[in-house]
Amino acid sequence: MADTQLLAKVKLALGETSDFADSMIAIYIDEVLDYMKNAGVSDSIANASVGVIARGVSDLWDNDGGNVKFSAYFHERVTQLALKSRSDST
Repeated sequence: MADTQLLAKVKLALGETSDFADSMIAIYIDEVLDYMKNAGVSDSIANASVGVIARGVSDLWDNDGGNVKFSAYFHERVTQLALKSRSDST
């Protein structure tokens, strides 16, 4: 489950002030992190990319009748971070 600090930062980025949706946001954070890591983003870069995580959480939250689509911005940033992860490991 998403850690407390990351949850707080993502909520701040989303403008969410209540604790009502914390459990759902934490699940979405985990999903976004898993997506990023499977795309080749290193753990350290993924965990430090709060803005990208928040964008991905927002994309999941704002699904259209169950049809979830990540935004073009989210895909572009994940691609950039995966390339950075690859270049940092060489």
